[in-house]
Amino acid sequence: MNAVRESALRRAGQLRDRQPGDEEIVPVVPPLRTLFPAGGLVKGQVAAVDEYGALCLALMAGASAAGAWCVVCGVPEFGVVAAAQAGVEPDRLLLVPDPGEDWARVAATLIGACEFVLLRPPQPTAARVRRRLEATLWRGRGVLLVAGDWPGARVRLQVVTRRWTGLGDGHGRLRACQAEVVAEGRGAAGQPRAQWLLLPAPDGTVTAAEVPEEAMAALTGPAHRSFGKPALARNQHVHDKGKLAL
Repeated sequence: MNAVRESALRRAGQLRDRQPGDEEIVPVVPPLRTLFPAGGLVKGQVAAVDEYGALCLALMAGASAAGAWCVVCGVPEFGVVAAAQAGVEPDRLLLVPDPGEDWARVAATLIGACEFVLLRPPQPTAARVRRRLEATLWRGRGVLLVAGDWPGARVRLQVVTRRWTGLGDGHGRLRACQAEVVAEGRGAAGQPRAQWLLLPAPDGTVTAAEVPEEAMAALTGPAHRSFGKPALARNQHVHDKGKLAL
């Protein structure tokens, strides 16, 4: 914990040099960069993922590889082995499985001390609590990744399509999950961006994936050409058919 406190003090000492509008970036792994206008997560800002899963681990992996201390709060099922396979460094990982009833105060302490905080609130977060945590985040200049809903998040990410590979006709093993991830949000992130990924790939990491044939057909078929619709809207029916509960 001494190293965590020293890190927080070091970042606090940099506040006097920060100017309004400056944006520092927490890196993400290369396959995820196209989802973010700045090429990574903006420090002092909130990002939200629709639910806890492999996408959260992939986002944490980029921060961890850059040397960040990462903390996971409110996710008792978090798996250290899976996180390590995704690229998270266990030696710089703190776990708070159950922050208790005073979870917001615990989260504020963690946000002020660590560069990357993954938080799953136990209940819908009141506006005043969000504002308090966002203020703490801005002062500390880390990144808060929320697993769940967070109105006003700088960027929101969602896995809209999933399909597992590796199973044959009644035989075989699951090897990888092919997923389409969509990101949208505020400001420069207002324009939706989409990326097909192996999430996870067979080795547990995240890699870029080719667009499936049926999704490509939905984008290029005669019934979907020249209508001026965004790509995400044109292939929405593919998303609806391809969703799997995991």
